[in-house]
Formats: sequence, structure tokens, C-alpha cells
Amino acid sequence: MKDRSPKPFFHSIVISDLHLGTRDSKAAEVIEFLKATRCERLFLNGDIVDGWALKSGGKWLDEHTKFVRTVLKKMEKEDTEVIYLRGNHDDILERFLPVAFGKLSIEREYTYRTPNGDYLVVHGDGFDSVATRCRFIARLGGIGYDLLLRLNRLYNRWRAWRGKEYFSLSKTVKAKVKSAVGFISRYEEQLRLYAEGRRCRGIICGHIHTPADTKIGGIHYLNSGDWVESLTAIVEPEPGVFQVVGYETFMASLKNSVISDGEGSAADSLAPVAAAAAA
Repeated sequence: MKDRSPKPFFHSIVISDLHLGTRDSKAAEVIEFLKATRCERLFLNGDIVDGWALKSGGKWLDEHTKFVRTVLKKMEKEDTEVIYLRGNHDDILERFLPVAFGKLSIEREYTYRTPNGDYLVVHGDGFDSVATRCRFIARLGGIGYDLLLRLNRLYNRWRAWRGKEYFSLSKTVKAKVKSAVGFISRYEEQLRLYAEGRRCRGIICGHIHTPADTKIGGIHYLNSGDWVESLTAIVEPEPGVFQVVGYETFMASLKNSVISDGEGSAADSLAPVAAAAAA
């Protein structure tokens, strides 16, 4: 029998770094996540389409087209407002900004007003000195990351054959390499200063593929992660209340009927999901 329970409702959902046009984009998973939820606003916070990859031989798959259709359907059937923030991999949009088509707007950054204060939504590449000052090196880094992901695919096929769980090489590298840890800290500090300068309570970004929900010097710092490895999103169950959720835990909670109130408050039911995602 088909489950007819209402979908959980959020005031906003933020996803970023889907990298459509690459083999490692988890388009099917993000489609499932979006189809399972409803929201007033959907923020596509940069690097949704990977123009760099497409320009260098990447492939646009059927699942990538399905993602676009899913977003358009949410706009049409659910009256969802979609705000697309340009990233560095889809920086071709820069020449057209800002632009709006009905319920869709494409922006450089967006000030999201909540009862708890303003949140600045921005992809975040402008605070990465390599991405802004050394584009050639940034592109080489992107190629290196793609190669690491390919190696990761082969390694995890072997692990699956051995009956072992998925293992992320890139996350392990970032955790072990001190320079990577230092880069993330500097990146977060630059965003904090920018949010303070704009008199915002918090900042919502992506870019570095590292989900986060923390306070930095009084500023609420949120990073939506990515849909290549972490498969995370930011949701707003109550006005001005944000949580980072992971795809697997979130979808499992739906199947187990942990989230069941749909139109009402989802904050209490999402607590274990958010905790698991942050772990």
C-alpha cells in the first residue's frame, strides 16, 4: 500500500555543490530528497552545474536532466521559490546577474530575513584566495579532486566486494592534512568577518564540501556540504531555525515514520536526524 503521509514541510532548504555534469554527482539521491520534502524556498547555493567539467569532457546524464525537472516541478506544483546563487564551477552565470524568471531568481548573494535575524546566503568561493586569485591552480585542484574521486570509486568497489562499508579518501585526506584544516579555518573566519560587516546574524555557504553548523565569534556559520560525498543539506523547520541533515539518516527517518507532522513543526522530529548528520 502506498504511503500517503504528508511530506515534511520546511520554510527553506539549502543544497549546494551538486556538480551536475560529473560522474560523481549524486543526482538520484538529491532528487529523492527533494521529492520527499516541501518548502517555501529552495536555495541552490552554487556549483549545481559543473561548467568546468562539462568544458573539459564531462558528461550530462539523464539523472541530471531529471534534477532540473524536479526543481521546475516544485516551482510549478508546490509554488516553491527557487534562489540560485552562482558558484565558481557555474561562474558563467556571472555575466547575467542578477536575473529573475517568475519564481526563479539567480543572484550573487542573498540576504535571507528571519525572525532571529538576517542570514547571508552565498556560495563562498569569493573567500577562497586560490579560487579568486589563482584560477589556473584552482582548476588543477579540481582535476586532482576528480582523480581522487575516481580512485575512490575503484577502492570502494573493492571494499564492497570484501563486504566493507563505504570509505571516503578525500575526507580522510582533509582530516589528516594540516594545511587543509588550516584552510578551512581561514575560510570560515573570512566568512564570519563578512557576515559581521553586513550586520547579519549568520552566514550560509557551500564551496568547500564540508558540512557545518557552528558558532564562530558570535556568527552562526552554516555550510550545506555537497552532493558528491557528504550528501547533506540545510533545512529550516521553524522560522530562523536551521539544521544540517544527512541524506541517509533523513530518508531512513521518513521510512521509520520519525518525521510525520508534515504541515506542522518538524523541529522535534528532526533532532535525532540533525544529531546523526553532525556526528
